[in-house]
Amino acid sequence: MSERSPKQLAALHAASAVQSGMRLGLGSGSTVYLIVQALGERLARGELRDLQVVVASRWTEDAAKDAGLTIATLDDLPQLDLAIDGADEIDPQRNMIKGGGGALLRERIVLAAAAQRMIVVDDSKLVQTLGERWAVPVEIVQFGWRVPEAALRRQGAQPVRRMDGAQPLITDEGNFILDCAFGPIPDPAALDRRLRAIPGVMDHGLFIGMADRVIVGGADGVREL
Repeated sequence: MSERSPKQLAALHAASAVQSGMRLGLGSGSTVYLIVQALGERLARGELRDLQVVVASRWTEDAAKDAGLTIATLDDLPQLDLAIDGADEIDPQRNMIKGGGGALLRERIVLAAAAQRMIVVDDSKLVQTLGERWAVPVEIVQFGWRVPEAALRRQGAQPVRRMDGAQPLITDEGNFILDCAFGPIPDPAALDRRLRAIPGVMDHGLFIGMADRVIVGGADGVREL
């Protein structure tokens, strides 16, 4: 165990909380990938049975299938027992910036469907104020995308359209992402409201009040905020 990274330790701790028969939601990103691997190992050892998994991205779906997990959809399971996801930043109030992996819209829906929401990070993701290190991803429709881009500039952001190589990144819902550097955000809830009022914005990476449990991996092991 001591040879594992803080992220791996936190992922193993989260995977150990999953029980047989659960309806489980999974987000996206490198931490979720480690959790998927750990769940697949538990299934192979016979420690888990009848687990149904709803995923927030095609990337997570591919990883989950490779691990032997049974995939369902929110049409099949509109109510989940537990959702597990990572975060790019998290503050002392457990507000988050998410969306570094490009799946923020689906991640929010999966988290909203769950009775309990567990966020898994290493201690490098802990900040005093959101926006200290990460830009806020804003998912916008492709049509007329320069209009919300200009509105975001008026809000004080420095939006940059996310790319996938030489082409704009397209989300699983067919949208663009603008990474918007605001700097430190003293009032995330107020910025959340302003972003949602911009025509063309489908969602953004500020997740307010959506973490019931936060599992943190560090040099000294795993703790829960």
